[in-house]
Amino acid sequence: MISIFGTDGIRGRANQWPITPDLVLQVGRAVARLFQRELPRRVSHSYKHFNPYVDDANHPFTVVLGKDTRLSGYMIESALVAGLVAEGANVIMLGPIPTPAIAMLSRSLRADIGIMISASHNPYYDNGIKFFDSDGVKFSEEVERNVESIVENLTKHEQSNQSDTQECGKSMRLDDARGRYVEFAKSTFPSQLSLDGVKIVLDCANGAAYKVAPRVFWELGASVITLGDAPNGRNINENCGALHPEAMRKCVQETGADIGIALDGDADRLLIVTKKGQFVNGDQIIALIASEWSKGDTTAGHVSTRLKNGVVTTFMSNLGLKDFLTSLGIPHFEADVGDKNVFKLMRETSSNLGGEESGHVILNDYTTTGDGIIAALQVLGIVEHHDLDDIFPVFEPYHQIIDSFKLDESITNDVISDLRCNAEEFIGENGRVVVRKSGTEPLLRVMVQHKDEQPAMRAFSKLSAALHAHLKT
Repeated sequence: MISIFGTDGIRGRANQWPITPDLVLQVGRAVARLFQRELPRRVSHSYKHFNPYVDDANHPFTVVLGKDTRLSGYMIESALVAGLVAEGANVIMLGPIPTPAIAMLSRSLRADIGIMISASHNPYYDNGIKFFDSDGVKFSEEVERNVESIVENLTKHEQSNQSDTQECGKSMRLDDARGRYVEFAKSTFPSQLSLDGVKIVLDCANGAAYKVAPRVFWELGASVITLGDAPNGRNINENCGALHPEAMRKCVQETGADIGIALDGDADRLLIVTKKGQFVNGDQIIALIASEWSKGDTTAGHVSTRLKNGVVTTFMSNLGLKDFLTSLGIPHFEADVGDKNVFKLMRETSSNLGGEESGHVILNDYTTTGDGIIAALQVLGIVEHHDLDDIFPVFEPYHQIIDSFKLDESITNDVISDLRCNAEEFIGENGRVVVRKSGTEPLLRVMVQHKDEQPAMRAFSKLSAALHAHLKT
């Protein structure tokens, strides 16, 4: 069975398997075939008659397609469109736009699926494809396996699997997609507030949000100093954005800005910097929002809160966040790594706040995936004109050491289990050890946490030494 999906869609080095034009074309064909086959069993699509982008009743299947600013996006976009159109899909191309905008526009345009071409935080030479259903929710593993099965069949039986000419769809461009997302993002900011007088340093990572993000904050009244807003196809995430926020921090301190906001390449995650240069990650942002949303509102004659049922994070989140939520009486649920898994558990627990330490923050009242711009707006709406250094850190984090190691074939699941067990002997009850394969890069992720620094350092040293010894054998 062919296996092309990882933690977050399909990802790899562009022009190498699985991100090759040939395979991407087959993926487009497979997705179109799968969903058109399933249409009779899904919600009625009678509204298609009112969709100006679908004017032919013979071709009701609609796809919205966006991308980030990588040079290889042109190649992948062309291959995907060819595959989709060959199988009767109508494709609405949106150009460079954030991943969460695809989730939103999939719903707004009543499309059957949304597709985003992006490798998120990876370097420019990588690329990927993320898929959303008509509700703006990322494909389930079951759907991904079905797509893989069809791709394998198409690849094996290429000549006998061609569709007829008259079944082809068409492609078109939607010029105002960015404006639609800008208005949606602005609508999530409290209507009684403005950002007048707030100076923001905004790092767009030379990525998908380089046009929309500055507009959102400027139109709400902020003074915006923009970094990472000159993409050239090769500089996405390069020494900028949420993964490399040093330039942003320097700019905040030099300009006296109130806040620094750094997005990643597709703007589904963020990192914040305070006036004094303090980095604020996803865990601290979640803690702030959870604390504010859990406060009771008695204006309706009874106590109610914005926070619904609890908060969902992953096992990579800091244990200090778990302690903080417990101290507030807020239920806490842990999902596997990946904002898709976080959102799935949010649905299962009927929670409306979740996310990851990396900066994916999902606000289920507004979005179905991580959205760096909307999460930043919620923070600004809570703190208003307060000094962020007086607010963060919201909780005292456990001591934490995170590192990545190159992954090779010798590092099996059994090896990973042994490494973790050996390190856990040094960590005790007040800590955590995580050793896992990255779902987006050929790396082994290692994390050690403990309330006290020394046990964390001992456990990490033990784990690192054992890993290096294994790689040398």
